[in-house]
Amino acid sequence: MLRSSQPLTGPNRRRSREDEALLSAVLERDARGFIVDTRSAQAAKQARMSGGGTEHKASYPRWRRLHRPLERGRPLQESFARLVETCAEPSLSMERWLGRLESSRWLSHVQAALSTACLAAQGVDREESHVLVHGAEGTDTTLLVTALAQVILDPTCRTLQGFLGLLEREWIQAGHPFHLRCARSAYSHARLKQEAPLFLLFLDCVWQLSRQFPFSLEFGEGLLLTLFDNAYASAYGTFLCNNEKERSLCKVKENTHSLWAWLSQPQERQKFLNPLYSHNALVIWPSVEPQSIQLWQGLFLRWIRPSQHLDEAWAEIQRLVEEN
Repeated sequence: MLRSSQPLTGPNRRRSREDEALLSAVLERDARGFIVDTRSAQAAKQARMSGGGTEHKASYPRWRRLHRPLERGRPLQESFARLVETCAEPSLSMERWLGRLESSRWLSHVQAALSTACLAAQGVDREESHVLVHGAEGTDTTLLVTALAQVILDPTCRTLQGFLGLLEREWIQAGHPFHLRCARSAYSHARLKQEAPLFLLFLDCVWQLSRQFPFSLEFGEGLLLTLFDNAYASAYGTFLCNNEKERSLCKVKENTHSLWAWLSQPQERQKFLNPLYSHNALVIWPSVEPQSIQLWQGLFLRWIRPSQHLDEAWAEIQRLVEEN
């Protein structure tokens, strides 16, 4: 699976024969590939005004483009904020609760992300084709889709160490701008223009996978919650800055500790393991039907509903598994 951060050609740019040759070389003779564009067709057309746009079909005859628009900016941040505000009001009537949950559109974003990841994964697994995931900048929705598709396809990415490696590769090294996207919490009224909970959306989608396939992920909800907390406020340097260049200039690795190293310590690692885990070498295809997508209560309701009983139940499950 490939990803692209820039349009390969555009009306105000010179045709890139190197890019065309590269994509042609990826495909075997008579094979075809798919370009999954996370922008809408209209957004791609508007991008042409600034010299970007879309690849000319004639230059990439063996690649089929599929537009699957995903929100990545202010609409996604506002959706997150509306959901948090709704979850912070426990006295809402059933009608108002369901209405405000729907109007937040957060679950629609989760469904769209999972659907697009399944489309990319299907191109790799069932069509046995190469898939290029293409976005506006290649550091947001592109990473969301490629990372989710790998969790769906690759059992290695569903292990604790494999998942941490996936995050390092697809989010940290690939340049997701954590400093800009996670600058403030959803409760802040001073919302910055470039804020957007893309990483949270990814974690929510992984939680949906863990709920639908409770035996297939080696880690549990606790790891996802810890990752969310550290993305917004952390004692570690893993999510600092916006890219590798900034981390290098700030000497993040020299001056801070790694979150991955802490999570990998035996005594800490044990806390995040799923006691029901059983290695599953198969692809896990999630249901993306509306009734299959649920609110991540462990995150969005954890500030107003104690988790003591759930924690005790989880500990009891772990004890029973260890005894057997």
